[in-house]
Amino acid sequence: MLLEQPLGQLATRIAGATAVFHQFKLDFCCGGQQSLGAAIAKRGLNQQEVLAALEKLQRQPQPAVDWHSEPTAKLAEYVLNRFHQRHREQLPELIRLARRVETVHSDSPHCPHGLANHLAEMQQELESHMLKEEQILFPMLVRGVYPYGPISVMLEEHQEHGEALRKLDELSFGQQLHPGACNTWTALYLGLRELKEDLMQHILLENEILFVEPKRPGHGDQHCCGSCQ
Repeated sequence: MLLEQPLGQLATRIAGATAVFHQFKLDFCCGGQQSLGAAIAKRGLNQQEVLAALEKLQRQPQPAVDWHSEPTAKLAEYVLNRFHQRHREQLPELIRLARRVETVHSDSPHCPHGLANHLAEMQQELESHMLKEEQILFPMLVRGVYPYGPISVMLEEHQEHGEALRKLDELSFGQQLHPGACNTWTALYLGLRELKEDLMQHILLENEILFVEPKRPGHGDQHCCGSCQ
């Protein structure tokens, strides 16, 4: 029964589910342990509309790559190339656009005051997080070592990233453009939506697959608290 399953599990099992969750504003990354039914009730959504959208996806062919069954090394490489690299491209440009909008439109009631500084803080936190994954955690996972300590730290930081995304929404008014917004403003909000979707997908794959301990190809049987590394 879909309603009883956690959002994170559905997001990694049904191709296209993340787009549905974005549409209905259901948090599938940091709130991924919440059941679909509970999430729908919390937001006061029409249960049948959400279920119909997901059931439609289930009737479609699934993608070739099922990350649940792929080797750890392949998923780690995908995260590095698809998300780490992309975040490093996205944030500097978004910060530049935000500073421009805040400078030119500072007297507008719709101006996202404080957004550029918030994005700069997100950039700093994400860079630190990604470096720890690249230099410490991912190499350990690829070697078959499951380091509980470092993983728990990463999961806590994922929660912080989720809070940062919520603040981003507040500062940017949910990326809702007002009539007559200039091209820079439009580009900024389009980029923010892309960043949100990418970061949520990034966190999802790590929380629900890469940082989970099941016996997948490429996973070893070694365990480590992280203190000996």
